Amino acid sequence: MTVLAEDWQCRARQLAQGLIAAGKLWSAPWQEALCAVPRHELVPDVLRRDPDGSWHRLDTTTPQGQQDWLEQVYSNKALLTAAADCPGPQSLRSSSSMPGLMTRMLEALDVHDGHRVLEIGTGTGYNTALLTHRLGDANVFSVEIEPDLLELARQRLARLGYHPTLVAGDGAAGLAEHAPFDRIIATCAVPALPWTWVQQTSPGGVILTDLKTARGAGSLVRLTRYPDRAEGRFDSTYAAFMDLRHHPAAHTPQHPRPRRQPNSHPEQRTTTLDPRTPWNCLVVWFLASFTLGPDIAVGYGRPDQNGNPTVTCLTVGDGSWAEVTLTHDQGNHHVREGGPRRVWRIIEDAHALWITLGAPGWGRFGLTVTTDHQRVWLDTPTSTHTWPLALPGPLTPDIPRVGPVTGGSTSPTPLRPGQLA
Repeated sequence: MTVLAEDWQCRARQLAQGLIAAGKLWSAPWQEALCAVPRHELVPDVLRRDPDGSWHRLDTTTPQGQQDWLEQVYSNKALLTAAADCPGPQSLRSSSSMPGLMTRMLEALDVHDGHRVLEIGTGTGYNTALLTHRLGDANVFSVEIEPDLLELARQRLARLGYHPTLVAGDGAAGLAEHAPFDRIIATCAVPALPWTWVQQTSPGGVILTDLKTARGAGSLVRLTRYPDRAEGRFDSTYAAFMDLRHHPAAHTPQHPRPRRQPNSHPEQRTTTLDPRTPWNCLVVWFLASFTLGPDIAVGYGRPDQNGNPTVTCLTVGDGSWAEVTLTHDQGNHHVREGGPRRVWRIIEDAHALWITLGAPGWGRFGLTVTTDHQRVWLDTPTSTHTWPLALPGPLTPDIPRVGPVTGGSTSPTPLRPGQLA
């Protein structure tokens, strides 16, 4: 398909102006990069999900279809770009994040000329292109778990004149052969920070990633590398990415949802806590996840005669479960709980703690990472309010790391910490 330069360039400028007005883009180099990189060349396919769970591509064979596609590509929206053939919640293989989230993260990296950046998660290559436009081929390195998607990104980037170093492999391992890096940016979520990323970051360098202790439980965190640790604060604004995978999606086993433990006599009571609270206030969900664990399934059930759900349903890995009615009687919601733990009581306790702490937002939390422990803290690293993270296990990648290697390298330069917007 042919897209006129004046068309996409006008759209790119409008996108940049919208992000500037929203406070998500402010420095001249990144403004120039956003206007110069044709996102449509890197995101030629946009997927939508049908009610039956299957995916279809936006039709670009008609003039109207092409305009609809360009409208999507040059809007501040996350785009679904690749899915596995198998149905189910884990079938999504890749997406292109909201441009406003990308620019906010790139601004937070505080890069300077000559900095070497490692990106975890190449995806479509759009973020890689922005980095390469800003820093040059020799200073950008990117790892992608999906070899075929990496090859597509390589070809599309090359057509635009960008030739960063791209490698297919497990992003948790980083790229030791090209370390150290001045910056590491991960466009994926991790339950704990791989220590390899800290090892591969220059002293004073920065690591920016999405920390999620459970689905939806966490946000962006910006860490500075010190001699004995990495440490920093969470961004004040929530963000979410797909989970980091250690195997290509086509080879990732489907993990069954937690199953509730049979209980013929569940505990029944009432609660004044709105069952929507964990999702209306994700910090509460984050605090609860430290007790509930990472294996949490959330859904809605017991539809009424019109097909609308009447209860929120939660199940965790040990079989504990809770159902809370969405409707209430004078502020009291009905609760049914079963299994070895009382799931909704844990969420109530997390909410009470959040209130006691002064209803903190994301910006009051931080993270410290060392070789033998990782912990979230409130306000300062020496706070009495801390929550340990489970350390990641050893890496067991089952696909080779594939080049080819392109670009060169420069010596790392001293860094100064930046601030998340």
